[in-house]
Parts: sequence; structure tokens; C-alpha cells
Amino acid sequence: MTATIDHDAYIAQAPEAFRPLLQQLRSTLAGALPDADEVVAYDMPGFRIEGTIVAGYAAFTKQCGLYLQPAAIAEHAEEIAAAGLKATKTGVTFTAKKPIPEELVEKLALSSTRAAGA
Repeated sequence: MTATIDHDAYIAQAPEAFRPLLQQLRSTLAGALPDADEVVAYDMPGFRIEGTIVAGYAAFTKQCGLYLQPAAIAEHAEEIAAAGLKATKTGVTFTAKKPIPEELVEKLALSSTRAAGA
């Protein structure tokens, strides 16, 4: 992908199969984080509260990722595993065949906000 100006441009440049997932993810994050500003940082769309990125997302060739504060991932590790998703210290990956549940996105976003102290 080329340099991104905003969330809409990022989603439009993403692989077609992931666009609906990213649009839903953006909507869920915006609903869970009403006080956050939509930003693009590190060539990735994200949500910032009081100067701290509390959630970001990205699309790759074969999967998408949701990126959060490490404490949020740790707090919900069992739920992530129960959903059949893979997690790293700061992210959860998902595909069109195995999307991340909206309820889990909301929980992760709120936990990430608390962990960031925002």
C-alpha cells in the first residue's frame, strides 16, 4: 500500500476481501472509543486518546490485525484463544473466514484505553 491519508483511503487500498471486515472493525472501534480521534500513524489507521494510540488496525495479503496495548491482549488472552484467533504481545490477527467478534473488539479497545491511562 502507498502512504495513507485517512481511514477511508486505507480501507479503499486494502485487499477487496478485507474491506468489509476493516469497515466493521473501524465502526466497532469508533463506537467503543467515542472520545478517540481517528488518526493514521505508522502507515496504519488508529484511534488516539490524549496523545496515545489505543487501537490500530491493518490489512495484509492474507490476514488483518488489530493492534492494542499489551495489557489488553494479556487481559483477554483466553477469549482470544477461545475465538480461535492468534495473538502476539500487541496484536490479534484474523481473516475473512475467521473474523474477530465485535464484542471482543469492544472489550479489547476498552482494556487498551485503561492500560494506556487514557
